[in-house]
Amino acid sequence: MMNNTTHRPATIQRIRIGATPDGKITAIAHESWSGDLPGGQPEKAVDQTRLLYAGANRLAGTRLAVLDLPEGNAMRAPGEAPGMMALEIAMDEMAEKLGLDPVEFRILNDTQVDPSNPDRPFSKRQLVECLRTGADRFGWKARNARPAQGREGRWMTGMGMAAAFRNNLLTKSGARVRLDRRGAVTVETDMTDIGTGSYTIIAQTAAEMMGVGLDRVVVRLGDSAFPVSAGSGGQWGANNATAGVYAACVKLREAVAQRLGFTSADVSFADGRVRSGNRSVPLGQAAGEDGITAEDLIEYGDLDQRYQQSTFGAHFVEAGVDAATGEVRVRRMLAVCAAGRILNPMSARSQVIGAMTMGVGAALMEELAVDKRTGFFVNHDLAGYEVPVHADIPHQEVIFLDETDPISSPMKAKGVGELGLCGVGAAIANAVYNATGIRVRSYPITLDKFLDRLPEVV
Repeated sequence: MMNNTTHRPATIQRIRIGATPDGKITAIAHESWSGDLPGGQPEKAVDQTRLLYAGANRLAGTRLAVLDLPEGNAMRAPGEAPGMMALEIAMDEMAEKLGLDPVEFRILNDTQVDPSNPDRPFSKRQLVECLRTGADRFGWKARNARPAQGREGRWMTGMGMAAAFRNNLLTKSGARVRLDRRGAVTVETDMTDIGTGSYTIIAQTAAEMMGVGLDRVVVRLGDSAFPVSAGSGGQWGANNATAGVYAACVKLREAVAQRLGFTSADVSFADGRVRSGNRSVPLGQAAGEDGITAEDLIEYGDLDQRYQQSTFGAHFVEAGVDAATGEVRVRRMLAVCAAGRILNPMSARSQVIGAMTMGVGAALMEELAVDKRTGFFVNHDLAGYEVPVHADIPHQEVIFLDETDPISSPMKAKGVGELGLCGVGAAIANAVYNATGIRVRSYPITLDKFLDRLPEVV
């Protein structure tokens, strides 16, 4: 698989941060090198640094090396995931040099506008709330800022944290909605469900818009004969696809009202009926024998140019490092997410804990070994390429802030799946540093990279 599909490119990243003695960032630079086939694109590992923290003087750049390796391309949270793995270690190092708490250093450098274009505000930005909520829930005050002080038997223990960031992408998305004589609603869109819950949230949207129960909604996805949707990927699917369904339902409601002779502004849809003033008609009766079909799509105009739309969060990790062997174990994890309206808390939580698990793999074990003579990945199966299993994953807690973003879409949602990954690797690296006093800047953080520097075991 590894040699015949795309992979996340390796990166070499250089970060420089300048700040005043009181902790205000005055300059920040982030450069990234990555490789790909001829005609390929660089990993955009600097994108989050353009937007995450304030600072008047800024530099961001990517460089591409042409390599004879399998194609490097988008993997979950392309750009921000590997970029945050470096940036949030640098932020921790800077906070230590300044004598500031890592959480407070990030709060001190929050911005409510695009740092490169102050006339362009964020549509909604609750990074500070994420950081404070996470610190309180995780018990951050109990952390010893001096590294290598926590011990539980043979385990050296420490806490680490990182901010989380992922852009909210606006993508045109369409849907078709049909109401039949039984009062049932059928939704058709070529959106996919790859295990992320598209069927559920699309059904919820149609049910709420048309005033029927979920048992009265049929969702049909993935057929190219259906209206073109946003598609799955980049955590844009949920917000855009449901917004397209919303638009189609608005048109269907107008058609129902027109058929009944109701004024659209006075109509309500609830309990399988249409009401206007003293009149109440069953939905099925309004549809008639032939039913009613409506189709529409959501388009956003220049919203993304007038407002910077992003999602924010905070990751907190407690880790243990065996003082004798250097084995690293993640002991507990917390993610706090501000990502607009959460359309379905159960499926959203599953997205986030899955992403957090991916972050553990990226931080501690996942690495492709390259045969440089042939451009071949040697560890090309799951026997040689290690990923986390149940025994590697501790208690995971997820908190969603109560947030709606009225600028993001009619749903006031954004996306959350990839936010659960961006920052996890750095939070683990920072926890390992707090536990051992040893800073590892190369992923994965395997014991061979710091075993010889561990304190002597008495």
